[in-house]
Amino acid sequence: MSKRYSKVLVANRGEIAVRVLRGARAQGYRTVAVYSDADAGALHVRTADEAVRIGPAAAKDSYLSIDAILAAARTSGADAIHPGYGFLSERADFAQAVQDAGLVFIGPDPASIAAMGNKSASKRLMLAAGVPCVGVPIPALREMLGSHMPYALAEDHSGSALAQAVLRVMSTPAELLQRDMAQVLMQYTPQRFASAWAHLIEQVTA
Repeated sequence: MSKRYSKVLVANRGEIAVRVLRGARAQGYRTVAVYSDADAGALHVRTADEAVRIGPAAAKDSYLSIDAILAAARTSGADAIHPGYGFLSERADFAQAVQDAGLVFIGPDPASIAAMGNKSASKRLMLAAGVPCVGVPIPALREMLGSHMPYALAEDHSGSALAQAVLRVMSTPAELLQRDMAQVLMQYTPQRFASAWAHLIEQVTA
């Protein structure tokens, strides 16, 4: 069977880029690394068959720049892009932009990335498909909120918990939610936590 592509650009850096580059070369593909000014001498740059500079040290101007990544693919003649993990790997708009440019995105299709990028929505999809999901029973959640153990609240679109704190125990879970946790969340961007916040209040105070 003929290959769908012949040259793979890895839109990442560090250990994951090295692993993907080595794997691609072992499979017979030509490889392209990208690098910012801070990574010009990095191992992943030396591992690839060729490398393209994509911008200054700041990630927002290099590894997180869709335009810079696509320009590097055009410059190098890469016909496929592997995102690695982190950076643009969970961005549905990046996967779509790669496909729109006529390149192969080595990863999930944009619709799948968008669907699975939201914790609540992805769980609903899995339940609708009959896939067993681990959940926290409401009594257990109430007990957790009434204990001294630390816990985290993660926004629906995050890859990890962005707000973590040991919260002072109030008289009831509802009071805890209304006072202490609200104060913690105000240290972050409240809008980003709106969905998770509303969902947690609904679950605990119902």
